[in-house]
Amino acid sequence: MDVLTLSVCVSALLLSMPLLLSRYMPEAISGTPFFVPQLDAKGHLLTVLKSVIVLSSWVFAFVSLKHLPLSVVSPMQATRPMWTLVGAVLIFGERLNGWQWTGVLIAIGTIFLFSFTHKSTGTLEHKREMNRYYAFLALAILIGACSGLYDKFLMRRYDHNAVQVYYTLYQALMMLVVWHIEHSREGARPSIRRVWVIVLISIFLIISDNVYMLALRDPDSLIAVVSTIRRGGTVIGFAYGLIFLHEKNAIPKILCMVGILLGLLCLALGSL
Repeated sequence: MDVLTLSVCVSALLLSMPLLLSRYMPEAISGTPFFVPQLDAKGHLLTVLKSVIVLSSWVFAFVSLKHLPLSVVSPMQATRPMWTLVGAVLIFGERLNGWQWTGVLIAIGTIFLFSFTHKSTGTLEHKREMNRYYAFLALAILIGACSGLYDKFLMRRYDHNAVQVYYTLYQALMMLVVWHIEHSREGARPSIRRVWVIVLISIFLIISDNVYMLALRDPDSLIAVVSTIRRGGTVIGFAYGLIFLHEKNAIPKILCMVGILLGLLCLALGSL
């Protein structure tokens, strides 16, 4: 929770700079990619809802990432576009073609087989605890898929810079409240090391979110394609877990990742 709170606050601090320039020195930043337009009252309410959705997904994701192998979390996170596509079918009335159905079935089948090959060891209590973290990971993925669908809704109505800046500021306020309540209850002091790494998390996330939202603003963009390309980055975390963290059961995990990537490739081909 300390890492998530600090990273969100650093992001809010960095994004507050173009916001202040846009309000007090608009002539210096107007017409540049950093200008932040104002939002109406409805826009702010919808942005607060986005903050709640994203933070919920992140909290579950951070907790599961802390306790589960990175080479397990990355392939599971890579399935998010699949659930986003299912939501697009149910909510926006989009239709799946043959390639997309193939991709969904391959991804689901791979996850189903992977669940048999990756069994946690230890006592019954340990297995139950690990199952709880797998449930957290599943919630993070499903809520993240909802966030993708909500992004498509927002980007059709509001400027991507305004949404990113304000939802990050609202996130920081929410996390500070949660962080204060947690540490007041536990009476423990935060222990954060390697602050520069957390700052890098914020910088990478700001760049990633901005480009992602900019892509969604294109009237011809497809959420299935954009989301699929974005989640392809999980390959980096997956490889890092196996190569540098020396996580076990490499072969089943590699097969799982290959199967999921094949499914996502079919989704992308079917969406072009």
